[in-house]
Amino acid sequence: MIKNEPIIGVSDVEKSSDWYQKLLDCNSSHGGATFEMLTDNNGEVFLCLHKWGEHGHPTLASSQIQPGNGLILYLRVENLNKVWNNAREFNFKIEESRHMNPNSGKEQFCLKDLDGYYLMITE
Repeated sequence: MIKNEPIIGVSDVEKSSDWYQKLLDCNSSHGGATFEMLTDNNGEVFLCLHKWGEHGHPTLASSQIQPGNGLILYLRVENLNKVWNNAREFNFKIEESRHMNPNSGKEQFCLKDLDGYYLMITE
């Protein structure tokens, strides 16, 4: 098995965790000011949040590098309607409205998180 659990650098781990939990109805499984592990309803980790400059990781050393450059967080969700409604309810910054992706044949929308990471949410 190969499983990917990306770690992204964020300015405020707790605020970012709250943002993702509101959007995705996901859960915190670690918590704290420097590192967070977000899990789905089955307890599977799908994303980790790491405070910029903590723990000496060279690729997470500086927030001065444009966050998200070269990265799309592509998230497949079970209930696209719920996530779309959450994004609108909390006035999150929508980059692309809900639409059918002609390449995947799946409905999706795109938004940016608090640190400027680009998320593609799809069914």
